[in-house]
Amino acid sequence: MAGLDLLGSIPSLLAAQAGEDQAPKFGVIHYNAPGKTVDEFLRWAKDTGFGYVELQCADVWRPGIVPQAEATRVRGLLDSLELKVSALAAGNDFVLLDEELIANQVDRMRRVCELAKMVGTNVIRTEGGQPKDSVPEERYAEAIAGCLSRCVPFLESMDVYLAVDNHGMITNNVPLQIEIFQRVGSPRVGANVDTMNYRWRGTDLETLNTWYEQIAPYAIHTHLKDGFGSLANYRGAALGEGEINLTWAVECLQKAGYKGVWTAEYEGPGDTGVGYAKCLAWMREHIR
Repeated sequence: MAGLDLLGSIPSLLAAQAGEDQAPKFGVIHYNAPGKTVDEFLRWAKDTGFGYVELQCADVWRPGIVPQAEATRVRGLLDSLELKVSALAAGNDFVLLDEELIANQVDRMRRVCELAKMVGTNVIRTEGGQPKDSVPEERYAEAIAGCLSRCVPFLESMDVYLAVDNHGMITNNVPLQIEIFQRVGSPRVGANVDTMNYRWRGTDLETLNTWYEQIAPYAIHTHLKDGFGSLANYRGAALGEGEINLTWAVECLQKAGYKGVWTAEYEGPGDTGVGYAKCLAWMREHIR
């Protein structure tokens, strides 16, 4: 990333801005978790022992509701439960070269940032986007970085950070992620480090361990996830019960200065409430 050598790592920069060395913060994503509604999910998260939650954009912005009013209502419930939001997931698509489509997605991201601030976070988990015939593979980095760069002015004015997820079939690739961040050249844009997704995409375990070290200096948010195998052979597991070297991933992030929320994501079999409780127990035992 342009300027990274001067700033140090993004997580170190964020920790310095926070001004204090806090105890580890443990969160849970509102995905595959108990609770049919956001209210039920939040109450379950509190009862299970999590202090932070990652919300989905649809939790506050969906047909039939006024987003600002719903964000205000959800913030009230969060405060009453003494929960905080680690990130709001945007559900965007930045694999675009068409100017009109780019303008629409960038404007939508600005609105998502406004809602994020209303629910109490300045971190947005973004998607890179989906493959499409209109954007050739050799222009993926250009397309995604172009959209992200258009967001930087309002990110700075609103004090918001975008954490690009290694999700799907495009940004599940550390060299491509780093190329994107270097093109954007702003500490406002970094990575959501999902510990399983690179493996899900087909990365071998040896390369995966190298990639954790390479991506850690760009981390803004995390998904701690475990499992086995890739693509059709993928099987999710509770933290510590799969083939991912989670202790190494955590070590890489901590060495880079990461002080953000450690967010559990469970995609294993059986009762997801039990699975997430196992994940929380692992985090409490292994992250200091």
